[in-house]
Amino acid sequence: MKVRIGYMPLTDSLPLAVAQEAGFFAAEGLDVELQPEWSWASLRDRLLVGQLDAAPMLAPMLLSTSLGLGCIKKPLATAFSMGLNGNGVTVSPMLFQGLCALSEGPTPNDIAAAMNKLVAARASSGEDPLVLAVVFPFSCHAYQLRHWLSVAGLDPDHDVKLVVLPPSQMVDHLRMGHIDGFCVGEPWNSLAALTGAGHCILSGYQIWENAPEKVLAVSRDWVSRHPDTHRALLRALYKAACHADENLVESLSLLAHPAWLDVPAEIIRAPFSQRLPAGLTGQPFPAHHFHVFAGFHANFPWRSDAAFLLQEMQRWRQCSLEETKTFAAQCYRTDLFRDALADLTSMPLMDSKPDERHAGHWQLPGEPGPLELGPDRLLRVIEDQAES
Repeated sequence: MKVRIGYMPLTDSLPLAVAQEAGFFAAEGLDVELQPEWSWASLRDRLLVGQLDAAPMLAPMLLSTSLGLGCIKKPLATAFSMGLNGNGVTVSPMLFQGLCALSEGPTPNDIAAAMNKLVAARASSGEDPLVLAVVFPFSCHAYQLRHWLSVAGLDPDHDVKLVVLPPSQMVDHLRMGHIDGFCVGEPWNSLAALTGAGHCILSGYQIWENAPEKVLAVSRDWVSRHPDTHRALLRALYKAACHADENLVESLSLLAHPAWLDVPAEIIRAPFSQRLPAGLTGQPFPAHHFHVFAGFHANFPWRSDAAFLLQEMQRWRQCSLEETKTFAAQCYRTDLFRDALADLTSMPLMDSKPDERHAGHWQLPGEPGPLELGPDRLLRVIEDQAES
């Protein structure tokens, strides 16, 4: 059976490239056809009509599609998270200069305070609101950008204009002056920064540490009809994600090929080699701000992640849902992950992480051994800033 997998050309598609090129799909007896897409809506719609069997999808999009928000309602499921982190907020040179002039320091909160001042000054002088792009309304990119703007004391739905653009078009629109900034996944922040089109002022990690991103989406009926094929997919992708983390530089070079991203390897590797200028000072981002493909048990489909994303959807008035835990369990199939991968990695004794946030590495009980997890804090308003 041929398995058709759609994907968006992004750095976090690396496990797919490794699974195909290094033979992990073949080792699991899979004949996989990888099909690139250029917009998230197109990828979703092709999955819904059966032109694709599976696809790495924006985690909130899987939830919104299962709820029928803005599209045909179709129950989807995931048993595999594609990794953590990878997003950034990049702004035009003009907006960057304005933030530099108004900021009292280099921290994300300082930049947020400067953004508040800049937006207020534009409004008082009668200028149009800033135009900021995200890849999809239901996306971690949108929620990270919205959260940072709220930390800045701004209303994302009234104080700025949010628009949706395909990831690969962000840099061109920024360079042409159509938008003032964007939140997007790699390599597009690095491409903008290293070609002079913009400045990456924040990593997604600075807004939500070790945030989940994409999940392997399949329809629930496809899983029920092809359980063995789905199980083999999970095993191949898990092995590929581990290989990518352990052989990162070599693996990233695969993506430079025209068949994948067709972006120079040095740009794809920039955030991992501390060559992506950061914030207002230009000091490089630490490498851990970007993709984690398997570490910190990144591939487990934590139902607490789904519940948090559903809360964000309700926070921004995108949906109303009372039974978030029940719905999260229907979409995030921890049972399928456990069945497929119990012989390859430790399994947590629970399906959700605790509500408390952590500043450093921490552990959860697991079988056969404990799980090492990473920091997971959200950016917060500083009290002095809130009182000023």
